[in-house]
Amino acid sequence: MNCLLADDSEQIDRRTSRSICDAVGERLQQSIRPEPRLPSNLEHLLNELQKRDREGGSH
Repeated sequence: MNCLLADDSEQIDRRTSRSICDAVGERLQQSIRPEPRLPSNLEHLLNELQKRDREGGSH
């Protein structure tokens, strides 16, 4: 793969390139990390609380 640049000032040094790649990699890992899933019994209880809150279920 050949990269043609109109001006040498557009090139970045190896250290800067590495820093950019590392930062992009970290962001990708954060954005594609799956969200932790609650155990089903806790998820059920949270859903029940939300339902009661919507209904005004606290007496």
